[in-house]
Amino acid sequence: MIKKNILAAAVFLFINSFQIFGQDSQEPGNYSYKEAFAPIFYSHNGNDYRSASGKPGHKYWQNRVDYKIKASLNDQTKEIDAIVEMDYTNNSPDNLDFIWIQLDQNMFSKKGRGSQIVPVGKSRYGSHDDPFDGGYTIESVKSVNGDDLAYTITDTRMQVFLPQELSSGGGNTGIQIAYSYTIPDYGADRTGVLSTANGAVFSVAQWYPRVAVYDDILGWNVQPYTGPGEFYLEYGDFELEITAPAKQIVVCGGELLNPGDVYTKEQLKRWEQAKNSDETVLIRSAEEVTEASSRPGKKELTWKFRLNNSRDVAWAASAAFIIDAARINLPDGKTSMAVSAYPIESNGNNAWERSTEYTKSSIEYYAEKWYNYPYPVAVNVASNVGGMEYPGIVFCGSKATGASLWGVTDHEFGHIWFPMIVGSNERLHAWMDEGFNTLINSLSRDVFNNGEYKAAKYDGHKLAPLYFDDELEPIMSSPQNMQERHIGTLAYRKPQLGLTILREQILGEERFDHAFKTYINYWAYKHPTPDDFFRTMENVAGESLGWFWRSWFLNNWKLDQAIREVSYVDNDPSKGAVVTVDNLEKMPMPLIIDATTVSGKKVRVKLPVEIWERNRAFSFKIATDEALSSVVIDPDKVFPDINPANNTWSN
Repeated sequence: MIKKNILAAAVFLFINSFQIFGQDSQEPGNYSYKEAFAPIFYSHNGNDYRSASGKPGHKYWQNRVDYKIKASLNDQTKEIDAIVEMDYTNNSPDNLDFIWIQLDQNMFSKKGRGSQIVPVGKSRYGSHDDPFDGGYTIESVKSVNGDDLAYTITDTRMQVFLPQELSSGGGNTGIQIAYSYTIPDYGADRTGVLSTANGAVFSVAQWYPRVAVYDDILGWNVQPYTGPGEFYLEYGDFELEITAPAKQIVVCGGELLNPGDVYTKEQLKRWEQAKNSDETVLIRSAEEVTEASSRPGKKELTWKFRLNNSRDVAWAASAAFIIDAARINLPDGKTSMAVSAYPIESNGNNAWERSTEYTKSSIEYYAEKWYNYPYPVAVNVASNVGGMEYPGIVFCGSKATGASLWGVTDHEFGHIWFPMIVGSNERLHAWMDEGFNTLINSLSRDVFNNGEYKAAKYDGHKLAPLYFDDELEPIMSSPQNMQERHIGTLAYRKPQLGLTILREQILGEERFDHAFKTYINYWAYKHPTPDDFFRTMENVAGESLGWFWRSWFLNNWKLDQAIREVSYVDNDPSKGAVVTVDNLEKMPMPLIIDATTVSGKKVRVKLPVEIWERNRAFSFKIATDEALSSVVIDPDKVFPDINPANNTWSN
């Protein structure tokens, strides 16, 4: 019995050694199915806070902060003086003895890390040649009782020490900060001042101290603001009072509470007309911009706004604004308002006079397709900011026209869904808002105005060398950890292509859209992580996708499918052809092949990605009764194959 077992074991080892040797020696390339399809993708299990299914767990929590801000704008010095009151609720299971607050304007101080790391030459985030030296002046930090609170400032972060621990599970405290700062003319393409013939356009953002997020992933999120990484914020309600010279028109993403105080009677009449109009209504025309009668006859005015359940608030002001608006129709039967604010220089020639049309179309499409639009207005401001999003308001380039203006408008308002509604951590995971948004933009673009700006179908083979260059970092890198020239690819375009392939070639549109919409519903007004997205897509679509996330997001793996040979069964074409394909690089993908017979008949074969689950090469039969003239891998060029030259066999 022992001898038989020894003999059996020897035979087993011999056979398996032969199979492994044969596979490794005969099949070239970098592909490892053991690595691509490794069984354990997630590094941790679900817990009470975040379910393994991708849902928020039954004990999920997040903290909350409500803001009351009173600010004044000096349009001559570009200064803002303000007092912000923060009402902070600690829903975490931890007692807190300090609170971290973000001071983003400190990036524009010459001492700011963001300014100091700007490279020589051109950068979106600043210039060594800019003499501007900005940042906050903090005048006081007090409790709601008026007591001074101890604090320390490190770059773009302020640590406020509480006089006693803030209790877990709903403890509440208030902080009041008096501050001022000068608006930078160019603030990392996110805030700024545009000069026009009839006055400056102030695009005001990152304009108040904002409480940092405390979560179950990192505790306090204290990554400094250096420019590339955007924002991660708690949700709450906002009440604003903005005092400015009466010639200034102020627009904000929130509801205007006192329109009768800040607009003329004629303008109020036009507002009412716009609320019931699907066509754009002029509130203040180009001709009226220079007329004193188009503004109330006072020295200054206070604009009052309210914005509920939001993670941020921004606004803009100018004496130069043309204002127009139209009704937005929402799927629940309610309405919002599309509003555009732009100078005379941006008017005409298929430019900003179409902004409200674009805004209305974009919001209505996304609200119907994915999740209802939550804000009372959607304001598009012509700015020296090329494109930047905030709840209910966006800043877009004042010189944009036609398809360019449509594209930037649609993109920035797409951000209402990512990250304004689905509140991911932009500072660490730019692709979770930029990539998702670029995907939904591609769908919105194709249906706008019967395809006015519809794009041609992408060519994955041409995109492959751009999106899979050896120098590219993985998509999962933080923006701060990417070379600046790579951010457009890694945060926007490459994730969008991957998700398009997942939608169109792997899951199918119906399954993908259902899972994607479920993700939005699960995580609306919450803080998802990459794993929460991955898990939701897998659980709802019913597909194990570790190989896809690993290839496309965690690594910069390449795809290279190649035809090794084409033969015939028993060397007889009438019995069918046998095609052998190699997977030469580390990324697996489904296989699509078109075979053409000598008489011109075409046969398409689609094989699932599982052919690569335990193979580096795969042979399959094509049922045909005549010889083949050609075989082509990926004939529609839907996959990013880096070497299309080996995709074709011809007789």
